[in-house]
Amino acid sequence: MGQAEAIIQTADLTIRRGTKNLLNHIDWRVEADQRWVILGPNGAGKTTLLNLAAARSHPTSGTVDVLGERIGKVDLFELRPRIGLSTTDVAASIPSEETALDVVRTAAWAVVGRWREEYDSYDTERAQSLLNWLGIGDFAERSFGTLSEGERKRTLIARALMTDPELLLLDEPAAGLDLGAREALIATLSSLAAEASSPAMAVVTHHVEEIPPNFTHVLIMSDGDVVAQGPISETLTADALTKAFGMPLRLDYHEGRYGARAA
Repeated sequence: MGQAEAIIQTADLTIRRGTKNLLNHIDWRVEADQRWVILGPNGAGKTTLLNLAAARSHPTSGTVDVLGERIGKVDLFELRPRIGLSTTDVAASIPSEETALDVVRTAAWAVVGRWREEYDSYDTERAQSLLNWLGIGDFAERSFGTLSEGERKRTLIARALMTDPELLLLDEPAAGLDLGAREALIATLSSLAAEASSPAMAVVTHHVEEIPPNFTHVLIMSDGDVVAQGPISETLTADALTKAFGMPLRLDYHEGRYGARAA
């Protein structure tokens, strides 16, 4: 049996800004049934890598293939609707007065903010059903600016799922959440990861405590380099974390969840 086609495939990927390499010769492969965590300290290159996978930037050298298309040889505006993306940049671009329903619905046109585009009943029903599934259906007519941080994060995930993407990318979805909101979001992501019909996923985080159960693989980064990558049960180790974060760390595992602290 041949190897499945990759959803993301990078080869010798390098990103340079001035004299500094933000990514150093990264080889990474994501398949359709995999759910990846990209883990590492600030400045590791996690978001830079995610933006490449989201067809938001180009490599300095090496290659990036996303959904079978080579970045640099494909119309990015045609590729992007096939990718669900939630980042702080997306959140910052949304008008505060926009309703939660419209935040999700506008993804169908790949725009932010209502203008003159029209939506049919399918778009409205799908947006509402996604908000319902994420537990915030009652807030559909609330303005984005009045939502709590946790409610905003769920709205953005609903938006990322609106076009039924083939790839879902989330940049620090739990950042800024209180304990209750974080745990509710992690439970949602765990449920999404467990669905066979869900797209391939990659989630960026700084914290092992934010890794949802049912995620299958981990890419550990530090200073633009890959420290370790592979199946999470084999790859996420105290030694790998110690190397990535530059201090002795202890890793704990209990009932599907990880924890880390200084050794």
